[in-house]
Amino acid sequence: MEFYDVINRRRSMRGYKSDPIPAESLDRIAKALQVAPSACNLQPWKFLYIENQDLCDKICQVYSREWLGQAPAIIVALGNSEDCWRRIEGTPIVDIDVGIAMEHVVLAAAAENLDTCWICAYEIKKLNRVLEINHPWSALAITPIGFGSKEPRELDRKPIDEIFEVIK
Repeated sequence: MEFYDVINRRRSMRGYKSDPIPAESLDRIAKALQVAPSACNLQPWKFLYIENQDLCDKICQVYSREWLGQAPAIIVALGNSEDCWRRIEGTPIVDIDVGIAMEHVVLAAAAENLDTCWICAYEIKKLNRVLEINHPWSALAITPIGFGSKEPRELDRKPIDEIFEVIK
């Protein structure tokens, strides 16, 4: 799929078929994650691809939307707050690195005609607890992944001149 077709195809899907994800697609998604950039190439992440129903049910207890449990798998993006680059004042940027990597994953999924939905609206400590994730690791984002069960809605976007400014 052409790059601009991929970014225009990608939408947040809130409804999934139970169809399994092809192994070849999953392999290409993993390779897209592998080449994601990070500050100083530290790659302070690990992504869990979870098909195990018990673990998916535990995730759904923390983020309880019916459509999350419909997907054949859930991806959990973990970040390591100690093995990441830090700003000059010492602030870790693990969220930024994981965000870049997660975007590689969701765009690769879109290129495979799969659907996703970034989720960050949950209590990190609760999700860490149910998945038995310990410091310095933390579950920073999740997404269902699978074939959407409906057509995504059209999105209303701000005009370009409100979001992009050229300064000469």
